[in-house]
Amino acid sequence: MTTKSVLITGATRGLGAGLARQFAARGYRLALTGRKRQDLEHLAEELAGQAPELVLETLDVVDFDSIGAVVERCAEQLNGLDIIVVNAGVGFHTPVGACDFGLIRQTVDVNLTAAIATAEAAVILFRRQGRGQLVGISSVARVRGLSGQGVYCATKAGFSRYLQTLRLETRYESIVVTELAPGYIDSDMSRSVPNRRFTVSAQKGTGIMVDLIERRVRFRYVPTWPWTLIARIIAWLPDSLIARM
Repeated sequence: MTTKSVLITGATRGLGAGLARQFAARGYRLALTGRKRQDLEHLAEELAGQAPELVLETLDVVDFDSIGAVVERCAEQLNGLDIIVVNAGVGFHTPVGACDFGLIRQTVDVNLTAAIATAEAAVILFRRQGRGQLVGISSVARVRGLSGQGVYCATKAGFSRYLQTLRLETRYESIVVTELAPGYIDSDMSRSVPNRRFTVSAQKGTGIMVDLIERRVRFRYVPTWPWTLIARIIAWLPDSLIARM
């Protein structure tokens, strides 16, 4: 068991909720954020017997200016934050030239702009504390553009490049930057994908993710096998095959 503290954005569903359950089971003190207070309270009721301390903060990450204040409040209530997981994300079908621009903008706002804003707030806090671990959730979609998912792929690739830069710029500081790129882990978002090969359960997938976070890795696909190999194959497949996937 541990006494460490972790903040998770987008904690009320999908991978965020799964990560919250995994961290709670390991005795972490939790700061959970999400758009709906009722959803946060339901999750807190479930975790109350496991996590030694729970902080709930309503946060819509597209309200960029509020992110820093929420991070600071969570840190104050938990006497600092050891880990911040930038998890909040959306995924929509966005075929080129045939998509509502509102969905395009929402994807960019949540997956890229808000993710970077959260990471920036984390770095400010970690520098003041003198230590911390920033965990960014990207995706195997960072590797290559895929049909119908161009905007999603672009945002995940963009956030991945930002995390790489963040790691370079903090290399002499006590800040660990971890990037996890999930393949198909069973969640509401992944269920919208027609062919989900090699899907693992939310419990297994998020358990692997927390194991990797605790190991303070720099980067991993999740699960590591077979997605490390699949990502390399996807990167080199000809367009004619990718277009049919």
